[in-house]
Amino acid sequence: MHRPLPGGWSWPPAVRPPTAFLALAAALLVLPLSGQEALAHAVAEGDKGYIQEITGVHLIPFVYLGAKHMVTGYDHILFLLGVIFFLYRAKDIGLYVSLFALGHSVTMIFGVLYGVSVSAYLIDAIIGFSVVYKALDNLGAFQRWFGFQPNTKLATLVFGLFHGFGLAAKIQEYDVAPDGLLPNLLAFNVGVEIGQLLALSAILILMGYWRRTDGFFRHAYTANVAMMSAGFVLIGMQLTGYFVATPAT
Repeated sequence: MHRPLPGGWSWPPAVRPPTAFLALAAALLVLPLSGQEALAHAVAEGDKGYIQEITGVHLIPFVYLGAKHMVTGYDHILFLLGVIFFLYRAKDIGLYVSLFALGHSVTMIFGVLYGVSVSAYLIDAIIGFSVVYKALDNLGAFQRWFGFQPNTKLATLVFGLFHGFGLAAKIQEYDVAPDGLLPNLLAFNVGVEIGQLLALSAILILMGYWRRTDGFFRHAYTANVAMMSAGFVLIGMQLTGYFVATPAT
């Protein structure tokens, strides 16, 4: 039996088969190929230059950089939006956001301290996939297509781990001095959490107003399809960037 969606909302019959979404994915993956080279999270030259010039412990600048990255990280924000889309109770929101924060904190710190080198393009493609996954989960696709519901808490934690590797790649681009690395890294993580709370607060305020309107459940399907489409575009952009940046052998 399929999980009933909130408010009795269900998929339109015309889009029930997964082939519709596969066709949409193929179309969206082709779009970036005709445009400019896709880039992973760019590091602002001013920020990079400042970080490369300083040594020692500088907590406030790293808190600022962490918050700035999260607030401007549209892929992270899209995933957060998907996670809380149908969450109404504060304790549920707190649990899922905490799992996400735990995941990205662990891999961010581990990745930087141990110099784990992962292509930023591939990590960002996985982050785009996390957006697609969460939108499909909100649409009830897994129950309808495969007859089972993935563990949403575990998925949030696992995707948080991948988001953390994306943050680690970001920090490694700064080429941070080893002197004071751990305190600065922890400060960056604090900034990320501050930025996440700011972004989440804005999302919850807007969602609160939207949920009180009569059209929320009418437009929830469209919103999640748009979110899924954005995730596919992100995947296409990052994979294009990866193959363009990787020299042919």
